[in-house]
Amino acid sequence: MSWRILAWTALGGMALLVAIGGTWLLLLPGTPASGTAPAIPRDEAEATLAALKPPKRKRPLIAIVGINDMSETTDYLMPYGILARANVADVLTLATQPGPVTLYPALRVQPHATIAEFDAAHPDGADYVIVPAMSRDDDAVALQWIRSQAGKGAIVIGVCVGATVVANTGLLDGKRATTHWYSVRDLQKHSTIRYTADRRLVVDQGVATTTGISASMPMALTLIEAIADRAKAEAVARDIGLAAWDARHRSDAFRFTRPFALTAIANTLAFWNREQLGIALTSDVDEVSLALIADSWSRTYRSRALTFAATAQARTSRGGLAILPDRITDDWPAQQALPGAGTSPPAQALNETLRAIDARYGSRTADFVAMQLEYPKPD
Repeated sequence: MSWRILAWTALGGMALLVAIGGTWLLLLPGTPASGTAPAIPRDEAEATLAALKPPKRKRPLIAIVGINDMSETTDYLMPYGILARANVADVLTLATQPGPVTLYPALRVQPHATIAEFDAAHPDGADYVIVPAMSRDDDAVALQWIRSQAGKGAIVIGVCVGATVVANTGLLDGKRATTHWYSVRDLQKHSTIRYTADRRLVVDQGVATTTGISASMPMALTLIEAIADRAKAEAVARDIGLAAWDARHRSDAFRFTRPFALTAIANTLAFWNREQLGIALTSDVDEVSLALIADSWSRTYRSRALTFAATAQARTSRGGLAILPDRITDDWPAQQALPGAGTSPPAQALNETLRAIDARYGSRTADFVAMQLEYPKPD
């Protein structure tokens, strides 16, 4: 009798969980809003550029800082690659500790220096500090270093969920800010921070923040324009395949929806059908395209993108960053190999990747990835 009671209790508990889960799914919105975001007023755009002017040096020093265990792939690599293309500043990637930086959800890189080495070489600090999303947004070493750089006059830029890292330093207290749509509530836990919707880039009193992952593209171009001029930013935009950019954004087009939740659940449960997809790692690889391709495929919940090469030696990217292969092989199965990074400009490579995900896993998974990247999926 006791076993029957236990069995019925377990079944009842499971039924209750299913009912609660089903109700939760039904209460989620079906589809996000659609439409075009309004243009940014000219005076606002000019104020943003003025606020991002180099604070100290004519040729600025830009530091991109991450923790060694899981800093976000595109947040870390895309600003570096775009700014290195422009050649209007000295750009360095940093880590809080010695050794490689393992990026999330894909890739490993050897940064140029540790924060201690940077401080020894540049005691007066950077002009700009770019902060990506990190697996720990309360890392004490990272927070203290970011605060110290702000104290030396650096403009601090929190990319995507890097905004919550910056928020934890206290530098956003009393200021306007934005972040990835999924982390807005985390930002709002800081009662004095004023969340600003419908802007991909927000600058307030020496601190800038952006929306989701793909926003580091317009952010980097805006920074290039502030440092140099519009012509230089337009030249770099053409090189990366971006026809236009600014801070316009429609925040309500990116939100947690029923299709998003169902895709996450379905793709997670399909663990037996998960793939490892390979990207050949070569010297002079385009780090921006590589980041976008590897990040996108690794966010499907159906696959993980890995780099491979014939030897363990790091390959130097187009912008001069050492990228380490994940696998040592020169014989990756053709049906599980992805196109090399650099065959298309980065923005085009991202669109091509989303189309390829659509063809391989379906439109819902492509929409799911685009939503995570906070990027409008191509038709």
